[in-house]
Amino acid sequence: MVSRRLGLRPGTAADRDWIFELRHTVYAEELGQHAVNPAGRLRDALDDHDVVYLVATVGGEPAGFVSITPPWTGRWSLEKYLSRADLPVLDEPDVFEIRILTVAAPWRNTGAAGLLMYAALRWVQSRGGRRVVAMGRTALADMYRAAGLRPTGHTVVSGEVTFEVMSARVDDLAVLARQRYAAVLDRLSIDLDWRLDLPMRDGSDGCFHGGAFFDGIGTDFRNLDRRHRIVAADVLDAWFPPAPGVLRVLAEDPAWHARTSPPVDADGLRREIATARGLPADSLTLGAGSSDLIFRAFRQWLTPQSRVLLVDPSYGEYTHVTTEVIGCRVDRLTIGPADGWRIDTERLVGALAGADYDLAVLVNPNNPTGGRLPARVLHDALTRVPTRTRIWVDEAYAGYAGPDQSVASLAVQRPNLVVCTTMSKMYALSGLRVAYLTSDAPTAAALRRWTPPWAVSLPAQLAAVAALRDPEYYAARWAETAVLRAELAEALRAVDPSVPVEEAVSNFVLVTLPADGPSAAEVVAACRRDDVYLRDLSPMSPVFQGRTVRIAVKDRAGNARIVAAYRAALAATRESVTTR
Repeated sequence: MVSRRLGLRPGTAADRDWIFELRHTVYAEELGQHAVNPAGRLRDALDDHDVVYLVATVGGEPAGFVSITPPWTGRWSLEKYLSRADLPVLDEPDVFEIRILTVAAPWRNTGAAGLLMYAALRWVQSRGGRRVVAMGRTALADMYRAAGLRPTGHTVVSGEVTFEVMSARVDDLAVLARQRYAAVLDRLSIDLDWRLDLPMRDGSDGCFHGGAFFDGIGTDFRNLDRRHRIVAADVLDAWFPPAPGVLRVLAEDPAWHARTSPPVDADGLRREIATARGLPADSLTLGAGSSDLIFRAFRQWLTPQSRVLLVDPSYGEYTHVTTEVIGCRVDRLTIGPADGWRIDTERLVGALAGADYDLAVLVNPNNPTGGRLPARVLHDALTRVPTRTRIWVDEAYAGYAGPDQSVASLAVQRPNLVVCTTMSKMYALSGLRVAYLTSDAPTAAALRRWTPPWAVSLPAQLAAVAALRDPEYYAARWAETAVLRAELAEALRAVDPSVPVEEAVSNFVLVTLPADGPSAAEVVAACRRDDVYLRDLSPMSPVFQGRTVRIAVKDRAGNARIVAAYRAALAATRESVTTR
């Protein structure tokens, strides 16, 4: 009996011949979009660039394909028919073009077409895409609409075929897929041969963060001993323990800590922060981690009519809250490797001066890129932006840059500036969740009115106070982090000197894999087989092109395991690439 098992895999160079032949069969011989040619093949100029083919198989044999044009190619098939003035979406930095969805005639009733559309969506998601555009044949327009694509108002006639130009936000398509097609995907996944370098299901309605290492431990906490064999380098938790005073106070009477309600407003902790930072206590707002403060503050300040400027790439929670939770109009200031992953302050000031923004968000030093603006440079830029635009500066990793690299003192004086500081990463308190905002007193008072009682737990308050009372311990750990970071970067470069390894100013390094080798997702998956968890940055932004891995600094033993797993992963995935 012939197997009819469906599969999906990346296209390879060896697939190009049958793809070009199938394109000719369908679009020249069958539909009349193009003239029949003696070679019996159809290809176009985009095939010489970084277009991606995904291939559907039936019983292991190719049955159809779909092509994806990512934004880093700098060109679109649609430009043969429409200018960017006609279709401004093509100028967005995060739009992907999905085109020539094609299934051979014998396999058109197998579900291959629907799976190719879904696979294209997941591939675009995995590379940080936020919008797709496509030309869909008018004869199949209902199928495209059912998948969530919406007409742009443009039609294109090519040969004997009329196409409708359609577009959609990636997040909207993903929500629709989960809600409308979950049962179908569940059924298909039972026997689907899925060979793409990304999970079949996105698995989350919220912002994806690091911390996948808990998959190896188990989120039911039944096998916590597994944590000893896991290297959790996919999240930027501190490699070092909290200060000795923190450990003492937490160990002193855990039963009392667990059963006792904390001070309602955490006023003692607020005064301790004020003393340690030289800030007025009435300028501080406390929360259970920075995400608590982001959700609380943004939902007070912003509406769907608000306009927001975000740096891209940056901490994903800001995109999630502004676009998905509130639904703001969001613009992006894109940074990349050519500018050292740093914000050009003149571009920033110009962007803010040229538009009526309600909020702009800066993460400094930036996560996930590590680029940093010196405090004096940022201070100068902040004094030149419109006062009606609220500026939010996230300083989660500022301690690694130095004690004089915060602009929190300026926030006390400027009503349009708010500085967010978390104690999670710098003070090794990620599991306890403590953060604070610095602003002028009226802004802080307004936010405190919207702060629920007991927002910061008793163990968290006790630990944070003890941590702030031992600055020497943490200064020594931050300095040691810089040494470990340099050692890790050097060891990773030694594995393959042709692969760039960039040191960030904080507690991680970036590895950018070459375009002709394994993807970031493949290397990350290979490392997990050795219980080493790294972060594939691809879903955060198209600027990473599916090639950048972020690796958190660990102690020397942890770093040695990271290097060993990375070496093995490169060898295994490169062998896989050469045999495709």
